[in-house]
Amino acid sequence: MATSAPCFDTPPYRLSGTVVGALLNDPAQIAALGDVVYRPPHKAPPVAPVLAVRPRHMQAADGDDVTVPAGCEALAVSASLGIVIGRTAKRVANAHALSYVAGYLVAAEIAVPLASHYRPGARSIARDGYCPIGANVVPALAVPEPDALEAQVAVDGVLRQRAGTGGRVRGVARLLADVTDFMTLQPGDVLLLGAAHGAPLVRAGQSVTVTIVGIGALHHRLVAEDARA
Repeated sequence: MATSAPCFDTPPYRLSGTVVGALLNDPAQIAALGDVVYRPPHKAPPVAPVLAVRPRHMQAADGDDVTVPAGCEALAVSASLGIVIGRTAKRVANAHALSYVAGYLVAAEIAVPLASHYRPGARSIARDGYCPIGANVVPALAVPEPDALEAQVAVDGVLRQRAGTGGRVRGVARLLADVTDFMTLQPGDVLLLGAAHGAPLVRAGQSVTVTIVGIGALHHRLVAEDARA
């Protein structure tokens, strides 16, 4: 289910519906891949940003149920900081990148657990509703240090992961600069900073709350696929 476009106090006032997420933006994720990153065809860890488009069918709103596919025991659920673009961003310099940000929102990244994050299949990550987007956008001026926010994932009210937006391969400004070196982002687009390593596993019948402190929270119940038929 596509989330409704929110209004907020800083242009562009409404989200465009275009969401692009950064993968492998936590050094621990790359380290966990081990020697596979040095094997053909790439033979080295990624140098450029690794991105994945989150189409509208993946986007969901706070409170929507999340479906666990038949045959899958649990889903990996992570928090991700959404960077809302405020003006056309093309080849922006790192030093000025934050001036292109209208605000920030909380997003969740959900996936069928991957055997290898190195080559994730669309079947695992591009399912309906697997990219919930928060409706509340906090203006950029109210978030002076976007690389120093705490992200949390709680399952049935129990905190299962506490991570931060800092310590990434690319922080907010660098990610925006590097992505816009080859991709133009328009007002209302959302660039996701990406998940932290070690996403908790959540089973059908459990509830999950994804929070970025100071930005917002998302609440979802996981349901088995046959329960929704």
